[in-house]
Amino acid sequence: MSPDAAPPDDDPQPDRTGSGAQGGGNPLGHGPVLLLAGARLVDGRLVDVRISGDRIQAVGTAGGLGPLPASALPAGAGTDTGTGPVVAAGARIDLTGYLLLPAPAEPHAHHDTAFTGASPPPAGAGGTSGGTEEPGATVRRVTEAALTSLGYGATAQRTHVRIGDVHGLRRLEAVLTARQALRGLAELQAVAVPRLLTGTAGADGRDRLREALRLGADAIGGCPELDPDPVGFVRLVAELAAEFDCPVDLHLAGGDPALLARLTAPLGPLRPRVALGPCHQLPPGGGAALRAAGARVVCLPQNGGCGGLDGPPTGFGPAVLRELIDHQLPVAAGSGALRDAANPVGRADPLEAAYLLAAGGVLSPEAAYDSVSGQARLLMGLVPVRVDAGYPAELLAVRGDSLAGALAGGHSRLVVHSGRVVSRTSAVREFADTVALALPRQAGHPH
Repeated sequence: MSPDAAPPDDDPQPDRTGSGAQGGGNPLGHGPVLLLAGARLVDGRLVDVRISGDRIQAVGTAGGLGPLPASALPAGAGTDTGTGPVVAAGARIDLTGYLLLPAPAEPHAHHDTAFTGASPPPAGAGGTSGGTEEPGATVRRVTEAALTSLGYGATAQRTHVRIGDVHGLRRLEAVLTARQALRGLAELQAVAVPRLLTGTAGADGRDRLREALRLGADAIGGCPELDPDPVGFVRLVAELAAEFDCPVDLHLAGGDPALLARLTAPLGPLRPRVALGPCHQLPPGGGAALRAAGARVVCLPQNGGCGGLDGPPTGFGPAVLRELIDHQLPVAAGSGALRDAANPVGRADPLEAAYLLAAGGVLSPEAAYDSVSGQARLLMGLVPVRVDAGYPAELLAVRGDSLAGALAGGHSRLVVHSGRVVSRTSAVREFADTVALALPRQAGHPH
């Protein structure tokens, strides 16, 4: 676990004082009402946030929220004694020293190839390009990847899944199995990614893609630039997206402006349900074609590319981000590869993606975080989230006194999905004793 400046007794612990409070067992378990107390917002306010069911019920000055009236409780919660407001079943969690944010989302992952890059796969095992593996092993890897991302704060995740060729639909089936198992912990979207679609060679891809959509894939993906007929690939995708009423999320390098304009033209009628990325080879002026298509762009700040594009990634430069911003394109940021062949040291931390965008000097910390939160959710077709009454209770509490501080090194985190605390990471930093200088256990700038 990453070291942090938060000792164990500073961890956010549930205070079970409600009438229906649970005891023992899961330390994160609580009833249908949750009070997050003393958290700091990005604007500097210290607040209490009360959650009822899967929604934020109220946001008030720290220490100012009273008991929750019975009329505001979820059905069946609490007990009305007739003597006034009830104390709701649930917990109070002290978030003093924590920054409370709308939860980030992961708009571009490759969970089906996660953790395959440390060493060559054994004979018969599935790597990023060939072979197969036992379905149970794939389910376990996808689940581990999703939980890793969740632990960093991503309560919603979109993963691209290769279909066809030797894989058939096995990887997609594994992702859908993991999606079902993760319900209540995180929301997982699957993008079906055929390799080829056009001509005789693409017949299998076309058939598999239709099967994948009937099976439950959420969106159509693919790499048009790797097909012998890139424009034909996109046209087929657009036709199927209209037929199945689903979003499109394509891998594009975007290095050829003329080709980019031809590729994006068939996608115009599908706006705004079009996502393209990582566009890491986008040249000056290339943003005009993306804007004309009404596309949302997802970039991958860790190394530019990912496992969906053959060949080594070329890195992510600030010039590409400036091109996107200059054309006023909505930009989301994802992690991409998670320790697979495309990025053996890849991480699934949205705050790292935001940090890299802000560190490049193009985006402010606030805009960089919005790329992994608000913009990522919009790209995924999810409702917006704000720390305000009436919004979905999708939240991330990260130790720190400002957004810049949190992006620079906030390791201790508490994650809320659908009104429920689903993950907690507690990081501790300690120093050796010294007679020359008395070192405090807690630094002046908590992380």
